[in-house]
Amino acid sequence: MSSLLLAAEREAVAGASRHLAEEGLVIGTAGNISARLGDLVAVTPTGADLATVTAEMVTVIDMDGNVVDGDLAPTSEVPLHTGIYLGTNALAITHAHAMASTALSCTHDELPPLHYSCLSLGGAPRTAAYATFGSQELADNVLKALEGGRNAAMMQNHGSVAYGATMDQAVERLELLEWLAELYWRSASLGTPRVLTDKDFEAIITAAIERGYGSVKKVKKG
Repeated sequence: MSSLLLAAEREAVAGASRHLAEEGLVIGTAGNISARLGDLVAVTPTGADLATVTAEMVTVIDMDGNVVDGDLAPTSEVPLHTGIYLGTNALAITHAHAMASTALSCTHDELPPLHYSCLSLGGAPRTAAYATFGSQELADNVLKALEGGRNAAMMQNHGSVAYGATMDQAVERLELLEWLAELYWRSASLGTPRVLTDKDFEAIITAAIERGYGSVKKVKKG
């Protein structure tokens, strides 16, 4: 394992692929994962069942999409991955055809903010305009949807994508996007969802800062 180029990144990509498959966010070959180290990217191979991906199956490419190491052709979504890496500070990217977020991408330009946890995605996730899979146009549309500090987006009539500074973060953000999409879906089926306002978010941000929300803290004694 250690002799593999980008061994740690390949293992992270393979592990995330299997995890997302186990969680039901990707079915069969419907998704792709990558991790960046310097000017190289470890990415899932095209046509692979993500539930069975191993580190040895993961391909290494450069930022131009050229294969540097590996026996399998990389995912057709190479432009999406390299585009996000070049346009953001991402070090890991997750893309899936998860049901709820894909359904919302077919009907909404933005996922209405029903829950304050969307702040972890940089705000209410937007939907990137439709373009053919694997195209530079799709990559450009996704980057536009990520503008303004967003780290996750839906892709019209296609799926969802998220990035992070670590693979765990990229996976967590993709899962959160799917949870938010399902929350909206279920809420809308019951009635008209109540959406949080800008004023609500101002109060939420202030409270989060004051309380150190999301951080593990020790009990103050004495």
